[in-house]
Amino acid sequence: MPPRRPLQKILYVEDEKDIRTVACMALEMVGGFTVRACSTGGDAVNAFAEFGPDLVLLDVMMPELDGPATLARIRVLAGGEAIPVVFMTAKVQQHEVAGLKDLGALDVIAKPFDPMTLSASIRTIWDAAAFRE
Repeated sequence: MPPRRPLQKILYVEDEKDIRTVACMALEMVGGFTVRACSTGGDAVNAFAEFGPDLVLLDVMMPELDGPATLARIRVLAGGEAIPVVFMTAKVQQHEVAGLKDLGALDVIAKPFDPMTLSASIRTIWDAAAFRE
């Protein structure tokens, strides 16, 4: 069995500045990840190819281009068709989570999140995923 590729680079998309700041600190300082933070879906689509993330962490509710629409645009980019995605949202009723997973998300992380466990949650999701390099 080939080794699982390591999770290092996360493209994080969140329109709320305070949430983005806390999550970035948690992912970088606690998790040791390299993070490219974007405040809009459009910025994330533009940054995707240059940054080359291992995973996209994507807010659901954003103005202009929401999380699902951002994911759709990333999916048509080179390398975006199979990029692992985790959504973050306050809307975590069972049917809402199921709908996001139907879009191809590995999982959904509930907001508000615990900054001290965010990185561990993402690693758990990554480790449980069935994809291989």
